[in-house]
Amino acid sequence: MSPRSSHDVICGNDLLDALSPAVRDRFGLETVALNPNQVMHEAGAFAEYVFFPTNGLISMIASVGNGLSVEVGMVGKEGMFNVSSILGDDRPSHGAMVQLPGSALRMKSAVLQREAQAEPALLGLLLRYSQMILTTAAQTAACNRLHRLEQRCARWLLSAHDRAGVDTFPMTQEFLAMMLGVRRPGVTIAAQAFEADGLITYNHGTLTIVDRPGLEAASCSCYRFIQDEFARLLGPKR
Repeated sequence: MSPRSSHDVICGNDLLDALSPAVRDRFGLETVALNPNQVMHEAGAFAEYVFFPTNGLISMIASVGNGLSVEVGMVGKEGMFNVSSILGDDRPSHGAMVQLPGSALRMKSAVLQREAQAEPALLGLLLRYSQMILTTAAQTAACNRLHRLEQRCARWLLSAHDRAGVDTFPMTQEFLAMMLGVRRPGVTIAAQAFEADGLITYNHGTLTIVDRPGLEAASCSCYRFIQDEFARLLGPKR
């Protein structure tokens, strides 16, 4: 067997793997663990690092007062946290926490900003990813306003499943309710309907996707729209 070329070496994060090893070598990447419920960033705090998950899932959280919070975005191996650093903002206004444990590669925010200015291919990639984040946020806002809870719940579970990389992953109904910005009873009814239809199973904080095509059929069109936009801007997800 012939040795692998350095260009074949992958990091496990789609954004990083779209770059040449020569560019990545200048990043000073280091591996860090993503621990369950770990707070990655407090809203408004200085963000020294950016993170590129290789597995696991990070949720961006917006607080709306009275102790209420809602997810406004999620990041897995397809992307990075935080996109604000790409735009020169080192104090993101939203918080972030680990939803599914895993690992990530991190680098200094200042290094990313410096390298983006020196490397046109990197800057173009990061700007397209920023556009994808904006597109996702806009579509999610429309979805939350216009689509039924069951459709929104299916969309969210599909997105989490994409990033989890496995069919079974930890998920509590309390957490899912917070992510969707709804009360738990609504999520309970949706989850029970999905179970009755054979789409998922749920037991003691562990959720299993049983019928992926069925869950896609139960979702609204927003899930497919976001997937298509990702492919248009950044290429098919690996």
